[in-house]
Amino acid sequence: MPDDRDRSDPGVQPDMDSGFRHRPTPNAGRATGTPQPGTVVPGRDADPAVPHNFPLSRSEARSFDGGRLQGAHGANWPILVDQQAAVYLITLGPGGIREPHWHPSAWEVNYVISGTVRWTFVGPDQTQAAFEAGTGDVVFAPQGHFHYFENASDTEDLRVLVVFNSSAPEPGDDIGIVHSLSAMPRHVLASVFGTGPEAFDAIPKRLGRVVISRRTGPAEEDAAPSGGR
Repeated sequence: MPDDRDRSDPGVQPDMDSGFRHRPTPNAGRATGTPQPGTVVPGRDADPAVPHNFPLSRSEARSFDGGRLQGAHGANWPILVDQQAAVYLITLGPGGIREPHWHPSAWEVNYVISGTVRWTFVGPDQTQAAFEAGTGDVVFAPQGHFHYFENASDTEDLRVLVVFNSSAPEPGDDIGIVHSLSAMPRHVLASVFGTGPEAFDAIPKRLGRVVISRRTGPAEEDAAPSGGR
């Protein structure tokens, strides 16, 4: 069977020379690289006269169908350059989902500002965790662990503050499930899942970044959280 990957799309490649260590964002104060998806909503920038303060909740936002993403990082807050730190405010509307992904170069601390969030983690040695967290809770995602979270409410917004030990813009420093699966040849997926290649025909070869989406139906019963709160 031919390799059906889209070879015109180089995808997300790890920096093997760096051993996944973070490299400071070049040209601090100016966004670099491929523009991230989502509708850009203008907001306030950092005030050069007050370098230690950043108007996060009033800053530029990237708006998606399921929510929005606002961040302070090395490309828009000069004081973070070389500090290996970034802070994000993620707001998910009812049914909003942060695309399943993993960070090869950073861990993250998530503080639930308001709402109820449903988390799922997959780590080394086939470890798994699924649970709910609420307002005031802190959730830690170790570096390299595959994870995602979604708004568990059908009526209220979820707001989560995320702190990374990397100054790189998010989501440019993570690897998402959409790109990962769409880049795999169908015969490889069929082999590892133990089924026929036709089972994966509905998976697009290239969708680009998703970042935040919205649930299209009721949450699956077998995805009910266990443990946690």
